[in-house]
Amino acid sequence: MMEADMENGRLYPERPRTFSTVRTKSSLPPIFRVLMRINPRAFIVLLLLVFSGVLYVGASTSPIVLFVFCICTLSLFFSLYLTKWVLAKDEGPPEMSEISDAIRDGAEGFFRTQYGTISKMACILALVILGIYLFRSTTPQQEASGVGRTTSAYITVASFLLGALCSGIAGFVGMWVSVRANVRVSSAARRSAREALQIAVRAGGFSAIVVVGMAVFGVAILYATFYVWLEVDSPGSMKVTDLPLLLVGYGFGASFVALFAQLGGGIYTKAADVGADLVGKVEQGIPEDDPRNPAVIADLVGDNVGDCAARGADLFESIAAEIINPSGFILFPLVVHSFDLVISSVGILSIRGTRDSGLISPIEDPMAIMQKGYSITILLAVVTFGVSTRWLLYTEQAPSAWLNFALCGLVGIITAYAFVWISKYYTDYKHEPVRLLALSSSTGHGTNIIAGVSLGLESTALPVLVISVAIISAFWLGHTSGLVDESGNPTGGLFGTAVATMGMLSTAAYVLTMDMFGPIADNAGGIVEMSQQPESVREITDILDAVGNTTKATTKGFAIGSAALASFLLFSAYMDEVAAFAQLPFKEVDIAIPEVFVGGLLGSMLIFLFSAWACSAVGRTAQEVVNEVRRQFIERPGIMDYNEKPDYGRCVAIVASASLREMIRPGALAIISPMAVGIIFRMLGHATGRPLLGAKVVAAMLMFATVSGILMALFLNTAGGAWDNAKKYIETGALGGKGSESHKAAVTGDTVGDPFKDTAGPSIHVLIKMLATITLVMAPIFL
Repeated sequence: MMEADMENGRLYPERPRTFSTVRTKSSLPPIFRVLMRINPRAFIVLLLLVFSGVLYVGASTSPIVLFVFCICTLSLFFSLYLTKWVLAKDEGPPEMSEISDAIRDGAEGFFRTQYGTISKMACILALVILGIYLFRSTTPQQEASGVGRTTSAYITVASFLLGALCSGIAGFVGMWVSVRANVRVSSAARRSAREALQIAVRAGGFSAIVVVGMAVFGVAILYATFYVWLEVDSPGSMKVTDLPLLLVGYGFGASFVALFAQLGGGIYTKAADVGADLVGKVEQGIPEDDPRNPAVIADLVGDNVGDCAARGADLFESIAAEIINPSGFILFPLVVHSFDLVISSVGILSIRGTRDSGLISPIEDPMAIMQKGYSITILLAVVTFGVSTRWLLYTEQAPSAWLNFALCGLVGIITAYAFVWISKYYTDYKHEPVRLLALSSSTGHGTNIIAGVSLGLESTALPVLVISVAIISAFWLGHTSGLVDESGNPTGGLFGTAVATMGMLSTAAYVLTMDMFGPIADNAGGIVEMSQQPESVREITDILDAVGNTTKATTKGFAIGSAALASFLLFSAYMDEVAAFAQLPFKEVDIAIPEVFVGGLLGSMLIFLFSAWACSAVGRTAQEVVNEVRRQFIERPGIMDYNEKPDYGRCVAIVASASLREMIRPGALAIISPMAVGIIFRMLGHATGRPLLGAKVVAAMLMFATVSGILMALFLNTAGGAWDNAKKYIETGALGGKGSESHKAAVTGDTVGDPFKDTAGPSIHVLIKMLATITLVMAPIFL
């Protein structure tokens, strides 16, 4: 149906520009369609009842939870304000809105199909988890508190499904706003660069506020519900510090959906991009996003499903995994992220419009403007983090401990800023590395590839040093805080690292805003090109697009840094859980044991094999797109002189079906591998009288996969981003400009980097955290 409807579209000046609607059925998820049928007054009454119930549960738990609920509610109203503000902007001339409608329909159609597939897999996995937990043994702590197998099983499954649902909604929100904001940014670019920037930032801010708010709200609801239901901290019941292990299913559900969303969306967006670039730019010599390219609509759809939807789910699961930390202090990260919603809102509002026309006055540097907003957010984060530690972490046993933990948070905040700066340095064409990469294009395709690979390899050094300093500093600040256990041994080290992770993510909403800005600006540029706007308008969107590439790269650096710190915490939680189930000490992993060393090798292998399968999936799908685009140019020679229409729908259909098919294999590898390794070595341990062997091998696998994954993701993300911006730099007129031999070599590098930075790299972020959460959930089967 999409093919036939798109066939009727016309984008050329000599004929009426009509791009007929391709929507054949509602693209909203079923739950939204049901809610929209409810009478408005009844809906308001229902909302008030739900809100009253939430407030009652929160008040029954803690005033802190009530505070979190109130902040989340206010942030929801703020996001609605941003939505209303963005949607009030005009969509420009009819040709712009018609192209935008085609992009929206393609994105929402793919999203509906993709998440239908993911939801079926999630339900199957939920049944598997239920079966495991119904037949596993319980820990002495659970037996003492009266939480039996059945209760524990249903709590874990409910948490898993809620995490999966919320992660899916986070992805939907990211995609929903991007397909509506893109055309408004395009229209604003005809008037002012600053106005276009403001619209893109506020649209990204809406998605970021909703994603972070939902992550906090979801964990708070689970915490409060279980606290009241299980009568936590009452005599003879569960302690509050044991509650996080019941909520780990929430993080696993979020990771599960995020992994498949990132894989499917990444394969879609990069296969379409590679196919469009190889035939359009290299073979036919037409500009990027030219309406004559049959793959251009599929490319623009991919920006939304690959970058916006997938990144929303990615950051959602990062926050969920970090909140459910092994220290048992869930309330503290909830408060930190509540303040994050407030300070990030201030940062978003600090980017204001101007009446000066960007077409007449000099265009301001969009990166500098967003960097100012980030600096404001960072400064406010330092203040609110100090307030949070004094409020929640002060104890008379160690009166100065809160100050140590405030410094741990400062370490995390500085780490976040360092990661953003390092990523910007290696991927922004204002700095030397990208300019040298562009210069290498002047001597051919091969030297461009060599320079890009070496840049990516080099870019891993500084981030690793920063992570290393952060982990050790935060651990020792916590260790020397004065907190001790019953035996007088210092206990704050691990919690210090947890606090540093919270500090790093204390500006997550603003960082996600910068990330969402990228694909919205990219789409806006495509709409401007396809609707054949003046070159001056395209210049504005090109600048926004180049900055968007940098912000996406910085966000990926931020994401992998937070994944590294969070994985260190979850690794400790895994060891504690194994010790509780086995009732045996499990404090260290000895890689001198051959089986344990093999587990480490398998973990490193998993990262490389997963990356290979993700990249090859893009390659295979791109080959189908290339063949289809070549076929259309041969069979329809009039396309090049605007006398025949490209079949956009055919490319959309090819990429959609192939990406759904190709995402299964690497995703299944990530989920099945740790379970298979644990079960095999558990049986070997049982046969040789070593009851913890399976758990130790899985621990080594997790440890080595985390280390390898951090390095691999840094390499892939930075190399891909640098190749992309080297091409953008040449397109500004440097080294011969568009169409030159240097530009063709840069396009080749950009094509190689596409699956690196938008498919394999971001998927590894999710993979690292999902390995940590899946081992926590599946720990009973390793013993």
